[in-house]
Amino acid sequence: MHVTTETDALGAIADHPWSRQFTVIGYASGGFTLIPHRFFRTWLDEEPGFGTLFIGKCSAFGAGSLVKYDSNDQALRVGRFVAGGLRLQFLLNGQHEFRTISSYMFSILGMGLRNPLQPQYGDSIIKNDVWIGDETMMLGGGVIENGCVIGARSRLSPNFRSEPYGIYAGHPARLVGFRFTERVREALLDLAWWEMPLEWIKENNDLFLVDLTADEGKSLALLAVLKERKIAAPASAVLAPMRSA
Repeated sequence: MHVTTETDALGAIADHPWSRQFTVIGYASGGFTLIPHRFFRTWLDEEPGFGTLFIGKCSAFGAGSLVKYDSNDQALRVGRFVAGGLRLQFLLNGQHEFRTISSYMFSILGMGLRNPLQPQYGDSIIKNDVWIGDETMMLGGGVIENGCVIGARSRLSPNFRSEPYGIYAGHPARLVGFRFTERVREALLDLAWWEMPLEWIKENNDLFLVDLTADEGKSLALLAVLKERKIAAPASAVLAPMRSA
């Protein structure tokens, strides 16, 4: 299994209080990422010797979560500040061809038996600042855009596509609303605050506590201030976008 994260990663923190449940990856600039033990699984419920996970700083999936790989054909790509609940399931492929006489995988029986090649999904992508509720299932090829909220026990259909800052729930998951007004959503996407280091977020922490749903005008003014402060920050402070973004 190939795991890629930010360039300033320090490796696993073996003595972290949560290391019994997670592989805890620390970063030189602060923060950590949590990957549950037994997260990577095959159809045989074994640790795969193949597959790729790209995961950003400060992202975490809850205990009991898993991502199922069948080959190197799919990757799970996760941005920054993704908060995942308990027992999430990411089923990257596992399709069968059902346009032929049988959907059965005859080749597993040996005897020279063959079956059509399995259909393949694309990579599964979770962008930045996403919150995924407990026991959600995401099937392959989907994209969860920046700022989304996924309700607990939702099922994201194959090749799912979301709107930025959308709220989704159900089985299958459907759009039930947005976190903010359209103008505020546009300003947040333009700000892309997840490109800034934790120290910058700490310096502006008070503005992260403001209710952006109370007054659109004040919210847009606040986001404009943050954008100015981001522009004024040294270019070296802005993080390179993750490959999932």
